[in-house]
Amino acid sequence: MLKKITILFFLQLFVIHPSFSMEKETTFNKELFNKAQSDGKIVVVSSWIKYCSSCASQMKVLNKAKKDGKLLDIKFENIEYFSFDVTNKEIANLLNVKFQTTLLIYKDSKEVYRSLGETTEDLIYEALKKVI
Repeated sequence: MLKKITILFFLQLFVIHPSFSMEKETTFNKELFNKAQSDGKIVVVSSWIKYCSSCASQMKVLNKAKKDGKLLDIKFENIEYFSFDVTNKEIANLLNVKFQTTLLIYKDSKEVYRSLGETTEDLIYEALKKVI
């Protein structure tokens, strides 16, 4: 009986739960990051780690916004979004990120927002709205 419960738990965690099944990839590139800033774009960066479901939730909101070209009524045409695996120490040190699910927003080449663990679409929207 315990074996069945354990198997069901892992199935739910890694197969059924949509956040774990999301493909994560590093899109951060220092040259593109610098270019986006020099072009006057608002730059959003999120960090993740392989096993993190809250990272996947945060990325899902931001990837959907990038794909749709908007987050609620904010157009993404002047916003560039990057993500990276927090175990990549070169990027983590460059951005002074120590934890997964760190969300950074840059405007005019300056960091203007930093949060840890924020996954709620409405709160991410509010942060972007304040910057724009």
